Amino acid sequence: MDQETRNRLTEIVLDLPAGNGSAEMEQERSVAVRDLVAESEFEVATVPGPYRLNLSITEDRLVFDIMSETDESTATHPLSLVPFRRILKDYRIVCDSYREALRSGVVTRIEAIDMGRRGIHDEAAELLRARLSRTARMDFQTARRLFTLIAALHWRGTM
Repeated sequence: MDQETRNRLTEIVLDLPAGNGSAEMEQERSVAVRDLVAESEFEVATVPGPYRLNLSITEDRLVFDIMSETDESTATHPLSLVPFRRILKDYRIVCDSYREALRSGVVTRIEAIDMGRRGIHDEAAELLRARLSRTARMDFQTARRLFTLIAALHWRGTM
């Protein structure tokens, strides 16, 4: 197995709380999971991949449970959501504004809001990479997609 094939995520499981997420959020979540499985760069230094990832929220902590494909527990990393609170709040507001703008059809407004949304998403991806750097290494696109899943978990848990 070559390095590119090993250092990736092959399965992502979200421990979603009961409740109905919006159709848009479910679509974003589905696309992020599909894209992560199709193309990700993710590596845990102590155990070679590929990896399966279970994401959950427990007591205001985001839990990354990383397993090798042979079911060997690779790493469990509980991550405080406190540093992400402002970003998650801002991201939700901007995403709500973006959906509202899409309904209005005003292209310049859609583009402006989308730029802000991408900026917040990028900030969150860098924070995620920094916060997980002792456990896992990932590329920027993988971190962006993982933040989409974190937002889905967080929003489902607060609805």
